Amino acid sequence: MTASTPDPLLTAELLERFRARAAGYDDANTFFTEDFAELESAGYLRMLVDTPPGDAGGMGGAAAAQRRLASAAPATALGVNMHLVWTAVAGLLADRGDASLRFVLDDAAQGEIFAFGVSEPGNDAVLFDSLTRVESLPDGGFGFTGTKVFTSLSPVWTRLGIFGKLEGQNGEDVILHAFVPRGTPGVEIVEDWNPLGMRATQSHTTRLSDVRVPAGAVFRRIPAGPNADLLVFGIFAAFESLIASVYLGIADRALDLAALALARRRSHVADRPLADDPVLRNLLAGAAMRRTGAEAELRSVTQDLDARTDVGSQWFARLVTLKTHAVDAAVAATGAALHVGGGSGFSASSEVARLHRDALAGQFHPSTEESARATVATALLGPPST
Repeated sequence: MTASTPDPLLTAELLERFRARAAGYDDANTFFTEDFAELESAGYLRMLVDTPPGDAGGMGGAAAAQRRLASAAPATALGVNMHLVWTAVAGLLADRGDASLRFVLDDAAQGEIFAFGVSEPGNDAVLFDSLTRVESLPDGGFGFTGTKVFTSLSPVWTRLGIFGKLEGQNGEDVILHAFVPRGTPGVEIVEDWNPLGMRATQSHTTRLSDVRVPAGAVFRRIPAGPNADLLVFGIFAAFESLIASVYLGIADRALDLAALALARRRSHVADRPLADDPVLRNLLAGAAMRRTGAEAELRSVTQDLDARTDVGSQWFARLVTLKTHAVDAAVAATGAALHVGGGSGFSASSEVARLHRDALAGQFHPSTEESARATVATALLGPPST
């Protein structure tokens, strides 16, 4: 794996324990309970509280830590990612003069676990619109009704971030963001998670049925549709950069396993190590080059986030490109590792096969390949005329 600064929160012994448990979680389709307990005990979930984004370098540090964790246990890294994203958002906003989510950092410091109830089936507008219906209540509060999918950390979250659309007069709809505590009436976790990869995240569906939210719990009201609200930027920036870190960690491990396989295996016909085969060397080098390119993008993006670099409208294009390239690197690296590792790697229980399945999950995180290309094209050409 590419050398990086050692993380005091992730010792080599801890990472090896995570790696040893990962296959069992995947096979049984169960939550990473032991991993979570160890990460919580080590203070890992507080990393962006203790070292926030900004001059302290919190985004760069969190990205490096998540990459290392994912190299040992991708599903564990992806699961805790959702909590870390919320703390990153709170820190990014605070670093830019917006203290509206300071309570997230305070609550995280006290052990609260945050999760995202944002993704909705059929909603390709992501943060700019919502299929969840919000109704105004006589007491000034609001009722949320809708379905959320890919709710990672379903077994352990204590605070769920939700959003929905309140229809206004003359088409002036508003998106409302709030957190609801676990146990809030109307919040139902449907234990339906049985995917191809990233199984230990236990990202169950969450149904909201007239979930009552006091007016004071709504922390943001944003006009529906594309907008430049700082919260939208913060969520997008934190999510894309930390997701990219997870998939780069998968690429790191896959390339390590591929190199070990080539060094170990020999060609019976040529009577030489497969590490000397020019075709296989070329295949592995191509995958490694993809990883190196995405790695450079991640470093540049996190450095600019911590430095509050203003790149204007280019931010979203950079972020979707980073996420897309990191996932591509993971898929290429795991595919190459499967190819060079021989038939044993095709076993459903092999680490390489599991890594490949985990890498394929990347295409389902926002932004998709199609959405990313549309974002980049708009940054270059402006919005389409029709």
